Amino acid sequence: MSQWTYLTDMDGVLVHEEHLIPGADEFLGELRAHGTPFLVLTNNSIYTPRDLRARLQRTGLDVPEDRIWTSALATAKFLDSQRPNGSAFVIGEAGLTTALHEAGYVLTDREPDYVVLGETRTYSFSAITRAIRLIEAGARFIATNPDATGPSLEGSVPATGSIAALIEKATGRSPYYVGKPNPLMMRSALRRLGAHSESTIMIGDRMDTDVHSGIEAGLQTVLVLTGISTKDTADRFPYRPTLVVESIADLVGRTQDPFAAGLPGQRD
Repeated sequence: MSQWTYLTDMDGVLVHEEHLIPGADEFLGELRAHGTPFLVLTNNSIYTPRDLRARLQRTGLDVPEDRIWTSALATAKFLDSQRPNGSAFVIGEAGLTTALHEAGYVLTDREPDYVVLGETRTYSFSAITRAIRLIEAGARFIATNPDATGPSLEGSVPATGSIAALIEKATGRSPYYVGKPNPLMMRSALRRLGAHSESTIMIGDRMDTDVHSGIEAGLQTVLVLTGISTKDTADRFPYRPTLVVESIADLVGRTQDPFAAGLPGQRD
């Protein structure tokens, strides 16, 4: 049994859109073979774990639903801990609404405890206006994640952070972001696995979310260069990952001792 537990981002680490990143299947297979606990994390709140499992299966990755942790699930967990059986006005899709329903929340546009903003491909002006008015009336403002843009086959699309900025500008109220880089998402994932921060590794492709949240949660961090961050951009940050590798494939055969001397990208 490995001493390590793994949290790994999904997009940019395991997959690119609908395509497998080489080595991802071997990496997850090695974790399963050694009985190593792991969760696949994503800031995307659109999809349920079942949806994401189906998406990953199409790329050739078999990840059980209970091994997928999203910002929607983390948000529902957080709200349940703050105000059990509360109410919320939600802008988002099935991943978020399902998670809140399963946490015992009532979704309503009448005097909700919270306005909860998540990811959607069909942001509605009327829904945004309603959110603004509810926040002005006293609803607390929560957002699943701060990502300003998201990927699509045609290019970048506005994401939760952009719409949150619009609502914040209109109301003067800043949202509380639950997803990465908030270490709260890491801690909720650790609780789900029954793991400890000292023996957990976070693998991601972004310095500003994955590595940032991993460091703040007290985890070891691995940056892969198959997504957003590059070696040059990573050097601009005031913090560093424990390890930098070209891709997840570089960790295959090393999952039990990923920080052994000689691994490409090992920091000084």
